[in-house]
Amino acid sequence: MSWVTIIWSAASGACLMLALMHLLVWCRDRRSWANLCFAVTVFGAIGLAVCEMITMATDSAEVFGRAIRWTHLVYAIGVAGSLGFVHFSFGTGRRWLLALAIGLRLLVVVANFTTGLNLHIAAIHSLAKVTFLGEQVSILGEWVSNPWMRLGWIASLVQLGYVVDASVRLWRTGSRESRQRAGFVGGTLVFFIVFAVVNGGLVVGGVLRMPLLTSIPFLGLLLVMGCELSRDVLRAAQLADDLRDGEERMTLAAEAANLGIWSRDLTRNEVWASENWRGLFGFTKSERLDLEQVFQRLHADDREAVRQAFARATERDGHYETEFRVMLPDGSVRWIAARGRAKFENGDKPVLVRGVSMDVTERKLATEELLQQRNELAHLSRVTTVSELSGSLAHELNQPLGIILSNAQAAQELLAQDPPAVTEVSEILVDIVAADRRAAEIIQRLRALLKRGEVSLQSLSLNDLLNEVLRLVRADLIGRGVTVTCDLDSELPPVNGDRVQLQQLALNLILNAADAMAANAPGTRRFHLTTSLNSSAVRASVRDEGAGLPADVERLFQPFFTTKPHGLGMGLGICRSIIAAHHGRVWAEPHPERGAIFHFELPVGSAQNHA
Repeated sequence: MSWVTIIWSAASGACLMLALMHLLVWCRDRRSWANLCFAVTVFGAIGLAVCEMITMATDSAEVFGRAIRWTHLVYAIGVAGSLGFVHFSFGTGRRWLLALAIGLRLLVVVANFTTGLNLHIAAIHSLAKVTFLGEQVSILGEWVSNPWMRLGWIASLVQLGYVVDASVRLWRTGSRESRQRAGFVGGTLVFFIVFAVVNGGLVVGGVLRMPLLTSIPFLGLLLVMGCELSRDVLRAAQLADDLRDGEERMTLAAEAANLGIWSRDLTRNEVWASENWRGLFGFTKSERLDLEQVFQRLHADDREAVRQAFARATERDGHYETEFRVMLPDGSVRWIAARGRAKFENGDKPVLVRGVSMDVTERKLATEELLQQRNELAHLSRVTTVSELSGSLAHELNQPLGIILSNAQAAQELLAQDPPAVTEVSEILVDIVAADRRAAEIIQRLRALLKRGEVSLQSLSLNDLLNEVLRLVRADLIGRGVTVTCDLDSELPPVNGDRVQLQQLALNLILNAADAMAANAPGTRRFHLTTSLNSSAVRASVRDEGAGLPADVERLFQPFFTTKPHGLGMGLGICRSIIAAHHGRVWAEPHPERGAIFHFELPVGSAQNHA
């Protein structure tokens, strides 16, 4: 076996292995277009090697010409692959220049099959023999050149221009690693394009008496492209190691924080979950999961809310965050806080949802205990307030009760007359009913303030609520010599809130205003109550004409801080707690004329019960 056969066959076999390997890479990851282009280039080099072996071994001028004709086709395949490799590897080439280079190369192939024996040779009269690698091989003897070969030079020039342009653009805009790629791959590709064109021109022109070795520059080109892809493989391997290390660190962190990690493949409706996550939801390590199976573990009252959170994540913003209860197989209940995000394909199609879950049972229990303590404290505050108002409330009740007694006695006397004064008795009974209703309203308001129960949100009018509180403290304000000026906006929208808690809030602010003016001279104890609509919130303001505010206004809302001689320092702290539970805000500021003004705001119809 000759050296030509050995070398060219070995090179073709090695190239075939490379092509199949990178073709397999592309089949596993259809985004690896650079690997596919490399495989196409390799197949072109193999075709060149086979055609060259045929030209060197044949003694027939006709076979020699046909072999060179097919050489141009496989050369075009190699060129298309190498240009595609530059396009996908560099990402900086001009698309129109790439299309022009490939288009011209296709035109060259058409001219190759339609003019003369091939693009370079119009006719071959004879072949000659030369010694190459220790054996006799065939080369061109006498022939006629094909003028269309200039089209091949033009195509090679455009091909060269595309590679140079892409390399220069990558060098200018890329990182240090990108510059190395531009210099190494782009420079080598330019060299081998020039080498192939010059070698082919000199051989066909008769200057060099040797075989047409077009595959040699392609083999060098494959070496460079293969090295670049190998660097990518090494980088991918290093990245995979880094990802494994990162995954291990993330797993350790998740276990330390008691976090469960999960993901759901939306196309196959399959759920993957970490061991920690399975433990949180009461699933075994080997149990197969789907979303409906997970939903069945949720508390029946929480299921629909979680479904809606997931639906919003996959339909709109891509994120979800929710809390829910899980019913474990042993009958116990666990609170879970979950958050995650959806992954979209082609911008709008959700394909994957990833998330983390955490056991927040202890926090929930602590929050519920704190809420219960807060409600107990608020109830105690209301009882204390009512105790302080007991004298005024007794006076309020004595008035209707006194009216009822005197009217009843008068009715007895009228009925004792002969004949009885029925008409006057009827009018007295009307007065008795009115006085009884007034007393009942006072007692009802007292019972509401004194009741202990869960927070109950309802739609209510803030103006009506403030008027109810004013009626409750009317006698106390009269006894203190305090006058009230009201300016309530009649167009206020309703708010959602707990009536008793908001009454307590208003009651605390009104009594604080009265206390602030205790040292004022008689006739100067006035406070002003106003309501207004401020953007998307309803605002109520209580302004007094007292001594004003301390330097650090914020301290007023801190527990156990008070400016009163016998105060507990809990009233304003409870006010802030109540307003926070209603997603509003409360604050104080000095009034420019005199005294202080306390504001609180509630969102219009959007308060929610998070208590």
